[in-house]
Formats: sequence, structure tokens, C-alpha cells
Amino acid sequence: MCTKKELQFSIFLIYNLAEKWQKKPADVYKILNETHILDDYIFVCYDTLHTLGTEYLVEDITEYAREKGVAV
Repeated sequence: MCTKKELQFSIFLIYNLAEKWQKKPADVYKILNETHILDDYIFVCYDTLHTLGTEYLVEDITEYAREKGVAV
């Protein structure tokens, strides 16, 4: 279970990733959920991640998704 702040942060990331990846937010959510990036990285590392800039976060998560085999 995530906190309200973690949920808001994840929604913020999903929308920014959707813009970068040129996908619908629902598709980005599905990718992050299926690869466990959402639960095992974004929620777990929230305390650190939420202090970083948007551009860095988008690039970081994009690279992580590519490492997991996602074509973005």
C-alpha cells in the first residue's frame, strides 16, 4: 500500500513518461506495473526520487525500462 504522496508522485511520473514516450498514461502505467518498476523502484525509492528533477527522473526511469526490455 502506498501513501497519498507516493500515489501523487507516481501519477506525476506516469504523465511525464507518457509525454516523453508518446504513449497514453494508461499504457505507461501498464508497462511500469508489469515490469515491477512501479512497486519495486518508484514506491520503494520515493524518499530519494521525489527530490530529483523531472528531466532526470524521466531519463532514469526510461533507461531502467529499457534495461527491463521495454522498447521506449
